[in-house]
Amino acid sequence: MALLERVSTLVRANLNDLIDRAENPEKMIKQVMLDMDNQLMQVKTQVAIAIADEHLLLKKQKENEEKAAEWTRKAEIAVDKQQDDLARIALERSLSCRQMAESFAEQVADQKMQVETLKSALHKLEQKLAEAQSKSDLLMAQHRRSRALGKASDARLALNGGAAAATFDRMKSKVHRSEALSHAKSEMAGRDLEDRLAALGSEDEIEKMLGELKARRSQP
Repeated sequence: MALLERVSTLVRANLNDLIDRAENPEKMIKQVMLDMDNQLMQVKTQVAIAIADEHLLLKKQKENEEKAAEWTRKAEIAVDKQQDDLARIALERSLSCRQMAESFAEQVADQKMQVETLKSALHKLEQKLAEAQSKSDLLMAQHRRSRALGKASDARLALNGGAAAATFDRMKSKVHRSEALSHAKSEMAGRDLEDRLAALGSEDEIEKMLGELKARRSQP
């Protein structure tokens, strides 16, 4: 029976695994519970129909048993009146009714088994639905908490090794370049002053040397 196969699939389903594999766990939980509700209604309907069929078959069995007994009594009356031909016909009818009763009895037994199978499936599905209902809020809360923790972890990772770290590195490099440039300018300014002072010293030395040369040249 396709219905029982669907019910069996739902009963065997592991809610935690379904939720772990689902892209949208909350939607998955709601869908599973909706499927269970639908199947539960169908199983309840099938149980009611199966029980009604069992009662009908049982009624047919009893009717044929009663008819078989009635034809047997008629055969007894025919024998008492020495109407063997009528007795044979009555016994034939009685045998036919008894065979029908036995056939209905077999169907009643099969129907009882089907009713019990459906009742068992109904009970298991009710338990599974109750489990899903009791777990749904907890499972969804766990999923939300896990998702929030995941986002927090991503944010920390981004802060430690992502865009923020890259921005910090760029700022650090910029500061280092600025410091180096300032230092270079300072060195250049120092060298310029030293060069100018050195130039003045050289001019004085040259003037001194020139004076000495003129003095020597003026001597006889």
